[in-house]
Amino acid sequence: MGSLFRSETMCLAQLFLQSGTAYECLSALGERGLVQFRDLNQNVSSFQRKFVGEVKRCEELERILAYLVQEIHRAGLPLPEGESSPPAPPLKQVLEMQEQLQKLEVELREVTKNKEKLRKNLLELIEYTHMLRVTKTFVRRNVEFEPTYEECPPHLDSESLLDYSCMQRLGAKLGFISGLINQGKVEAFEKMLWRVCKGYTIVTYAELDEALEDPETGEVIKWYVFLISFWGEQIGHKVKKICDCYHCHIYPYPNTAEERREIQEGLHTRIQDLHTRESNATIPSFMNTIPTKETPPTLIRTNKFTEGFQNIVDAYGVGSYREVNPALFTIVTFPFLFAVMFGDCGHGFVMFLFALLLVLNEDHPRLSQSQEIVRMFFNGRYILLLMGLFSVYTGLVYNDCFSKSVNLFGSGWNVSAMYSFSHAPAEHSRMALWNDSVVKHSRVLQLDPSVPGVFQGPYPLGIDPIWNLATNRLTFLNSFKMKMSVILGIIHMTFGVVLGIFNHLHFRKKFNIYLVSIPELLFMLCMFGYLIFMIIYKWLVYSAETSQVAPSILIEFINMFLFLTTETIGLYPGQEHVQRLLLAVTALSVPVLFLGKPLFLLWLHNGRSCFGVSRSGYTLVRKDSEEEVSLMGSQDIEEGNDQMEDGRREVTCEEFNFGEILMTQAIHSIEYCLGCISNTASYLRLWALSLAHAQLSDVLWAMLMRVGLRVDKTYGVLLLLPVIALFAVLTIFILLIMEGLSAFLHAIRLHWVEFQNKFYVGAGTKFVPFSFKRLSWKFSDDVA
Repeated sequence: MGSLFRSETMCLAQLFLQSGTAYECLSALGERGLVQFRDLNQNVSSFQRKFVGEVKRCEELERILAYLVQEIHRAGLPLPEGESSPPAPPLKQVLEMQEQLQKLEVELREVTKNKEKLRKNLLELIEYTHMLRVTKTFVRRNVEFEPTYEECPPHLDSESLLDYSCMQRLGAKLGFISGLINQGKVEAFEKMLWRVCKGYTIVTYAELDEALEDPETGEVIKWYVFLISFWGEQIGHKVKKICDCYHCHIYPYPNTAEERREIQEGLHTRIQDLHTRESNATIPSFMNTIPTKETPPTLIRTNKFTEGFQNIVDAYGVGSYREVNPALFTIVTFPFLFAVMFGDCGHGFVMFLFALLLVLNEDHPRLSQSQEIVRMFFNGRYILLLMGLFSVYTGLVYNDCFSKSVNLFGSGWNVSAMYSFSHAPAEHSRMALWNDSVVKHSRVLQLDPSVPGVFQGPYPLGIDPIWNLATNRLTFLNSFKMKMSVILGIIHMTFGVVLGIFNHLHFRKKFNIYLVSIPELLFMLCMFGYLIFMIIYKWLVYSAETSQVAPSILIEFINMFLFLTTETIGLYPGQEHVQRLLLAVTALSVPVLFLGKPLFLLWLHNGRSCFGVSRSGYTLVRKDSEEEVSLMGSQDIEEGNDQMEDGRREVTCEEFNFGEILMTQAIHSIEYCLGCISNTASYLRLWALSLAHAQLSDVLWAMLMRVGLRVDKTYGVLLLLPVIALFAVLTIFILLIMEGLSAFLHAIRLHWVEFQNKFYVGAGTKFVPFSFKRLSWKFSDDVA
């Protein structure tokens, strides 16, 4: 979370390498992908670089590999799917690889030329084989017996092996041979030893627990460790020849425990030496950190879930170094604002299923290597998943499922309570009740929530389904969604101003909190925050009985700025005095916002004629022109850095331009003050697109499904199937794709313009590390 909230800490470093270790060190850096290199010789031609020969060698290897891949595809041989990222080979093996690849290229080209000739020879051999199989019945086979050989002297066979006096008389000595043998050759190896050595050997086996790599072939296989004890030098030679025939790996066997311990220590030392002197260098490489005032690149680590949301933010602009990253909050706010405009339970569920299908099959190589449009949906699969899930929630709040309401909990309105017989005769005169005549002759009937028993309580979740039958449904939803859009927009923008405080705290500019952030919050909350208060207050205080005397919020809000007093009693007692206080605070925050920061920087400038500040590494992360110049004199005091760190001190004397600072702050203040009004109105797109989506869904239902369901039952079944198919196609292409794309673009605009400009600069450069994973491992088919 910390990495996603703010970019990683960076430093500028100087790396000194030996010529012999440069390849190994850069290979290790390329595997990790944590370093971005800067070209200090941009004016030098590529052909004049020091390592141009190595680059040409790599290009030649790439050309040969592309040719080999092309021939493999032409032969129809399968290749492993997906991308592989093998480790970089040692420098000594690069020349061997080049030699082997060049040899393979020459041989493959010769094989290609002789392809027809080889095919002809193959057919001749097949014919010859069939000829031998058929003609073998014409000639009688002569059976020859295999000769037997006597490997040991006759007198040795007649004497027992356990007869030690006999063996001592022959001068034989006990010997040992130890080594490793392939698992599949153990049985044949044992039989061969028994047949050749006539049982004068003792063999002991033990299987290794893990597979080891064959030093000769590089294949990882299972091995058996064996120990052979034998009598006599002649038997020993036979055993060694058998071991060579079965490609056993023979190692000397220690005679004592002390010798075994010395050998183990020596082997351990040699293994450690191979790991630490891999590049054949005697002097280690080292790195120095360089103090600098240059702004470093921005690195924000992402995974497959957060990558899509980070791309939305980076499309606006790569974040400045170490500033707050909006992507962390975009994970929630972006799909939610999209769902406010796309609120339909049915449409959201279809989108959720589509995204869930992409997520469950995300390891399939065809999805990541498909066409651009499909790959675009695949890369944003988690965004689609959350957008569909949030749309299901807002659809339940709007009570819209393919433009139709769903009665899950039972309506809170009771129609029978409007009839006159449900009430006493004394109540008939003061209530507009129904009777049979009114119901019979009235085209439109109105439910009165002030009548006892008509309104029994709010619906547990969202809009009551009875509004789907009301003629004033659109008027009711207009009021509800418009106020909801204003509330969400003001909360979203206020949260953006609060996030700017975290930037000021991190960059040690606390004066911006008092002179910029707090005036901005007061300006926002004293006007539009008060508007939210009036909306919620009216919802809570006024009921159905007092709704006729409830004042209009819009009129009250306009009269607040015109200093007009209405004839009504207002929302609450003392409203006029509260509104004047809020207007006074709003008016006072404007000059502070315009002049506070420039005057403070001028005061700092007059305190010192030359200002310097202790810098080490990347302390100066953003350069705000004249503002940064003024801060350089006060930053030591504010940060408490009286001591010079590492003896480094950079002193800068630059011209202070108060006019430029004042103009910059004035532009920012005017943009913010006017933007609070325009941005609040911009959030009304949540209301507009939500109503547009609901009305378009209703029109599609009325033109297709309602017509199909009202057809005569004789032909209705035959007509309903194509109607449902057409309804599904239009729903996908018009409501899901077109309307979804429209809501997606508007949600992006709300984040870029209305939310991120409150705290996000986005003037950084993206960190592009040197990494082998970023290289393309695919070869085009037309490379020869």
